[in-house]
Amino acid sequence: MPLLELRAVQAGYGPIQILHGVSLHVDPGEVVAVIGPNGAGKSTTFKAVMGFINFLGGDVVFDGQSLVGLPPDRILGRGLAYVPQGRVVFTQMTVRENLEMGAYLERDGAKVREAIDYVFTLFPRLGERRRQLAGSMSGGEQQMLAMGRGLMMRPKMMMLDEPSLGLSPRLVDEVFDKIGELARGGLTTMLVEQNAARALEISDRAYVLELGRNRFEGGGRDLLANPEVRRMYLGGGDGAPTWRTPT
Repeated sequence: MPLLELRAVQAGYGPIQILHGVSLHVDPGEVVAVIGPNGAGKSTTFKAVMGFINFLGGDVVFDGQSLVGLPPDRILGRGLAYVPQGRVVFTQMTVRENLEMGAYLERDGAKVREAIDYVFTLFPRLGERRRQLAGSMSGGEQQMLAMGRGLMMRPKMMMLDEPSLGLSPRLVDEVFDKIGELARGGLTTMLVEQNAARALEISDRAYVLELGRNRFEGGGRDLLANPEVRRMYLGGGDGAPTWRTPT
């Protein structure tokens, strides 16, 4: 049984429909990428899962139960973490305080401390900077903090929206290495990513969206080698993505 399944999802913003029947699934332990050009509905798909936008039809099933109609905090409480694009951190709070905010649903202080220790083990740099204000950290460090905050509830699955956005090539490598490490540790992951070639390289499977509809799906490396996918979405021979601005 898939851990997450979207069944012909229709959703949008106010009267504007963006998703027109998007279907996908993520099995336990998988890394699944969602790629596509500007306006494809990639980030909108994540927001539909989390209940942030108008749901117009279809179903979203997580761990055997429908999420449709649930508020975001209840979705988080069921074990689905979401890390939005843009390295969203509380800039005037310390690293540790940011992490504590990620566990706001947890009432057991011992479990919160255990989760912080877990994050510091995964991201040693955050442990070194635990008292530093988040706003004074580098972009890569802020992205790791955002990911760490998403892990504070020890989720069954994490959704990462544009984790490499705005980072230098060195930091992009670091973030993707960390995603791979989390996956090897058993964390089910779905990511939207502008760096399509890198996303396909690390993914078990992937979906290509176009204008709010499914266009291609398959194994990550199979899609990376698909001539039509490369021509239409990866810039031809070098695998560089033809889009830059996230949806």
